Amino acid sequence: MNIHEYQGKELLKRYGVTVLDGYVAWTPEEAEAAAARLPGPVYVVKSQIHAGGRGAGHFADDPAGKGGVRLAKSAAEVRAAAEAMIGHTLITKQTGEAGRPVRRVYIEAGCDIKRELYVSLLVDRLSGRVTIIASTEGGMEIEHVAEHQPEKILKVSIDPASGLSGFHSRRLAAGLGLKGKQVASFGKFITGMYAAYMALDCAIVEINPLVVTGADELIALDAKVSFDDSALFRHSDLEKLRDEGEEDPKELEAAKFELNYVALDGNIGCMVNGAGLAMATMDIIKLYGMSPANFLDVGGSATAERVTAAFRIILSDPNVEGILVNIFGGIMRCDIIAEGVVLAAREVKLSVPLVVRLAGTNVELGKEILAKSGLPIVSADNLGDAAAKIVKAVKEAA
Repeated sequence: MNIHEYQGKELLKRYGVTVLDGYVAWTPEEAEAAAARLPGPVYVVKSQIHAGGRGAGHFADDPAGKGGVRLAKSAAEVRAAAEAMIGHTLITKQTGEAGRPVRRVYIEAGCDIKRELYVSLLVDRLSGRVTIIASTEGGMEIEHVAEHQPEKILKVSIDPASGLSGFHSRRLAAGLGLKGKQVASFGKFITGMYAAYMALDCAIVEINPLVVTGADELIALDAKVSFDDSALFRHSDLEKLRDEGEEDPKELEAAKFELNYVALDGNIGCMVNGAGLAMATMDIIKLYGMSPANFLDVGGSATAERVTAAFRIILSDPNVEGILVNIFGGIMRCDIIAEGVVLAAREVKLSVPLVVRLAGTNVELGKEILAKSGLPIVSADNLGDAAAKIVKAVKEAA
């Protein structure tokens, strides 16, 4: 689960991470009032969407204009900037051409910036440990730095038994070229970040940029915080921070039925049980010349109701031109899936080609249910056969 910058900063501040004073605003009037509460004379107005690259982005109705992060030197300029953002669609590298509507902005105090750094916390899958990643190249996309200047990426893995220690922060501070008072400030900063990461069951905490001020203090100028969905049951307070307006409606609907769904940009809808089988299904669709419209794992105990919900979600995507159902029946019996597919096809008034490949427990009974349904459902014998048939059916229907 992702949250907005201002929400992330509020949480980090509780753990001792230094942030600038700021206020969220939903209207230009609120933005102007927020500026009046800050010392000035410089303010920063930031669009709040769940995507990076806001400053380098542009608004759909003003492609040549300024981005989603703007400096202002008076309360009146803050209001004007907010008017140009709130209610408008911001397009960045991470949003795609559809962009994201800006519903709120964050008004923050200006800052005397001497240097910009990068620091983040995440779980490194290779070491299986929480790892601190830092770089002297703050303000840049870390992926770009890793590709073109890998020598400027610092990594420190934290032993879960001993946790973060002083030598970790000193090693990173040296690598970042921090001196004197900056070293102590960084130690306090990274200790707070680590405490927040562990206590809140975060998936990632990213500060980009982390700035060194003229007074040699370290401050989080931006903050990206996301949480491990599997641990949210321990944090009912964090659930309240969810902004459903920033999430794909199809993914939200899928979550209600405990379906694992991720929207993609292809034309073949997929319904599969098991993440590995889902990945293989998407790969073979690509191999046969088309692209998957989604990742959808119905899990090992899907009911007819959940299968029907899965069909509705898949078909709510206007790009879907055909559906491939690929089920391996272990715990999930093929006859139950077949009943769900037939029920769903009738309920949603299926209007695109449907190919179903079943294997495993009660497979023959499942195929019999499909055959006797009277619906134009095409059965497949194996994964390759299924991919070939759905691609052919979509092409013929075009």
